[in-house]
Amino acid sequence: MGPLNNNGRKQLVADINVTPLVDVMLVLLIIFMVTAPMMTQGLDVDLPETTTKSLRQKEDPIVVTVDKTGKISLDQTEVTQKVLFQQLAAYAKQEKDKPVFLKADKAVPYGIVVSIMADVKRAGFDKLGMITQPSDENK
Repeated sequence: MGPLNNNGRKQLVADINVTPLVDVMLVLLIIFMVTAPMMTQGLDVDLPETTTKSLRQKEDPIVVTVDKTGKISLDQTEVTQKVLFQQLAAYAKQEKDKPVFLKADKAVPYGIVVSIMADVKRAGFDKLGMITQPSDENK
């Protein structure tokens, strides 16, 4: 029954009962608080393999290769990381829109790959891609 108005008729109540909403929100908050620490733990994944198809290229890209011993090559020429940055900076003055592809062995430490990626961006290239191999499922 609703409250009565002045003439004795029942009046509709337009209030929203927020108690179930608060209950659901508290349960969700507890679930996220419990599962959040589990999401920060790392998983052992093999990054160089992908299931995507290769992209078509209109022009030949600049390819930077890092082998498993850490040797860096720029278009089949072995260079140091400092020389790599200098040559990329020189290329960027002429062909800034040309894509640069990084081809790193999966045994190379992540820090080396990231520092080379930073050097490519710092040299002035905007298009940076990673060369990967297809996974065994697609072969």
